[in-house]
Amino acid sequence: MTTVLIVDDQPLQRLGFRMLLEGTPGMSSVGEAGHGAEAVRMAGELRPDVVLMDVRMPGMDGIEATRRIVAVGGRTRVLILTTFDLDEYVYAGLRAGASGFLLKDARPEELIAGIRAVDAGDAVVAPRLTRRLMEAYTRDAGAAPVDDPRLATLSEREHEVLVAVGRGWTNTEIAERLVLTESTVKKHVGRVLAKLHARDRVQAVIIAYDTGLVRPGES
Repeated sequence: MTTVLIVDDQPLQRLGFRMLLEGTPGMSSVGEAGHGAEAVRMAGELRPDVVLMDVRMPGMDGIEATRRIVAVGGRTRVLILTTFDLDEYVYAGLRAGASGFLLKDARPEELIAGIRAVDAGDAVVAPRLTRRLMEAYTRDAGAAPVDDPRLATLSEREHEVLVAVGRGWTNTEIAERLVLTESTVKKHVGRVLAKLHARDRVQAVIIAYDTGLVRPGES
């Protein structure tokens, strides 16, 4: 059973998420929070598998709440939800340790799939938004590429896979473009994450940009 903590300052929005979860086999809503501070407290007490985290809330926002929940080092993972498809807070949220980002208007099946993926240790970023998010905020940050000794541990194929992940390609796209099976791609991605000591796919994307392997405008 995947347990979920719903965090949103809109009661009707929380109700909608709760109804969706309660109607989905294998999922359970263990609590609801209306702001960041309450989310941090409840996450510590309830230890849910996944936190559905709104970004803009009164008091402590979803970014700081995400940072504090992740800093504890427990199993709980954070999936950020937002109304906006290009929100300056989202990139900060991913850096704070969120395992994914979806829009609130995502179809119910997309949201459920996202929760399951995050619970399984994967990461979720709506494919159509990955490039735009990373390009916009990497460009704005203006940071110079950095050397990362972890890259030297990657094989040539793993290096190619990391670049593909950084460009926002799905496993299916990587398989098609590199002429591999999806199961092989998954194995390569797993090795890349392990060698980079990256928590998940999102962190790998950030590393690809930080090190200059992927630059804004590449796809």
